[in-house]
Amino acid sequence: MSQYQDLKQACYEANMQLPALGLVLFTFGNASVVDRERQVFAIKPSGVPYATLKPEDIVVLDFSNNIIEGTKRPSSDTKTHAVLYSHWEHIGGIVHTHSTYATAWAQAQLDIPILGTTHADHLTADIPCAPPMEDAMIAGDYEHQTGWQIINEFQRRGLSAEEVEMVLLSNHAPFTWGKTVEKAVYHSAVLEEVARMAYLSCTLRPDVPRLKDSLIKKHYERKHGVHSYYGQN
Repeated sequence: MSQYQDLKQACYEANMQLPALGLVLFTFGNASVVDRERQVFAIKPSGVPYATLKPEDIVVLDFSNNIIEGTKRPSSDTKTHAVLYSHWEHIGGIVHTHSTYATAWAQAQLDIPILGTTHADHLTADIPCAPPMEDAMIAGDYEHQTGWQIINEFQRRGLSAEEVEMVLLSNHAPFTWGKTVEKAVYHSAVLEEVARMAYLSCTLRPDVPRLKDSLIKKHYERKHGVHSYYGQN
């Protein structure tokens, strides 16, 4: 049995959640899981339909994108995942989808504004949309530069990747992450639902106001931090 069997199984299960949640079609998207002790991560193979995906298909790589285990070509987005794992050491899993509403906001090159309490339950900022990538970055090591496009945008805005665990890439699609891959999948589903709500709200009322700061603070803090009281102890 593979020494990475548990890692590959966790990656497989996370990837299978994406079509189950309606976040991917056909071969769109991917999820990965990191093992910090061994400095490797597991990711979905490129172009393999979810309907036929098996745990043994999952590819294990190091942070330099060298294949450690697996016979299939890894996801075309592998280098993006590697950059994020290398520079954001707190994250344990990453998800990339082309979910409809989140991708629509990305194609429109727009941040998703914080309009309601569902959004505020999860973060206190607009969901950022990184600008279109420069031509030199596109012409170079594109997937590697995609990772830097995310990191650079967070640095430019002064955002914490521990507090804002999702991003849109202009003309592309969303990425999410979390302390575990289960959290990354959860954030991907939350992002899609918040994107759908925001789209409908802006369609119904183009001048829809931003959520009041007091409500943002209340809803975020009741689920996060030392004074949270949502859920069970």
